[in-house]
Amino acid sequence: MQNCDLCLVTCDLCLMKFPIYLDYHATTPVDPRVLEAMLPYFTQEFGNAASRNHSFGWAAKDAVEKARAQVAGLIGASANEIVFTSGATESNNLAIRGIAEAYRDKGNHVITCPTEHRAVIDTCRKLEGQGARVSYLPVDTGGLIDLNQLRASITSQTILITVMVANNEIGVLQPIAEIGAIAKERGIVFHTDAVQAVGKIPFDVNHVRADLVSMSAHKICGPKGVGALYVRRRPRVSMVEQISGGGHERGMRSGTLNVPGIVGFGAAAAICKAEMPAESERVRLLRDRLNEKLHQSLEDIHVNGTMAHRLPNNLNVSFAHLEGESLLMAIDDIALASGAACTSASREASYVLKALGIDDDLARASLRFGLGRWTTEAEIDYVAKKVTDIVRRLREMSPSRMACAEG
Repeated sequence: MQNCDLCLVTCDLCLMKFPIYLDYHATTPVDPRVLEAMLPYFTQEFGNAASRNHSFGWAAKDAVEKARAQVAGLIGASANEIVFTSGATESNNLAIRGIAEAYRDKGNHVITCPTEHRAVIDTCRKLEGQGARVSYLPVDTGGLIDLNQLRASITSQTILITVMVANNEIGVLQPIAEIGAIAKERGIVFHTDAVQAVGKIPFDVNHVRADLVSMSAHKICGPKGVGALYVRRRPRVSMVEQISGGGHERGMRSGTLNVPGIVGFGAAAAICKAEMPAESERVRLLRDRLNEKLHQSLEDIHVNGTMAHRLPNNLNVSFAHLEGESLLMAIDDIALASGAACTSASREASYVLKALGIDDDLARASLRFGLGRWTTEAEIDYVAKKVTDIVRRLREMSPSRMACAEG
């Protein structure tokens, strides 16, 4: 390792790899231990898990069942309650559409939240187009729903409550156990998108009384293209399959199983279960370090969402008095996400931040910091200084800041 020109010894900056990755909410690198577990199932053990007449199929099936138990173990479920899918978007669709079809004779009312992931929001919109009624519970400025409003929204036609555990933009944790208890009191199916939470914080399906839980491997240092849906068996949840063609996964999701991906999902889940307590505390301390450094160095910044109920690896911050369009463009050596969703024509203000009551300009001038397994203290210190320097420079050039100064 060469030293930089300014260093007599190797420094932290020399050891860092650029660009620095702080977009762990979007996806995560595959853990080398996960890759090692997967590799044999691409070449030597390449069988179809549905092939029952020879050893290749038997080996594949055994590997899938081991992974099923590993994923179940991470969330306190039984192995036979795990249905493998292609990812969380499919899991959300299977849960919401599957319940809507299975329970259509009982009602057509769904309760959700305007800050849900698009995989939930867009699926609910589709149901509305087919005649269902959907209630979107508002959130407060911290991003939390009101449980009294939830109770008041329930009708005799309500068949499903779907509220995510942790928001993918602001990291806010909804009171999932309380929501589950309300659903059970009223005999309503409860689904939760737990993609951002599973593997990051303790989560037990029986504690939160969930009937359906969506998960994804690539959010926990597993491979892309594989997810799972937890489907409660006692009391049994009825659901209509959305992909037909062979009756795989106990008739809930047909299609040849992605054996290497499923093996990777299982390995990633087992690693999370073993290492989550220490890792969650480590990234929480790094997150708090970043937050403190930004607040010590900058004025007029706003943390979006409550800090009291939040994922340990999330920080979403808006920076007043600057043009949001130029913020991400200026941070060329850090992989981050904005609080805004990109469209083909323009950058729209984040619907999640707008639901919190944040105006469009401030929502556009936001950054989502997603920390993860390979985030280091040196990286956090570098990011804090780089962001501080950029925000100061952009504010000096910002018309809105100059207007404030003149006023």
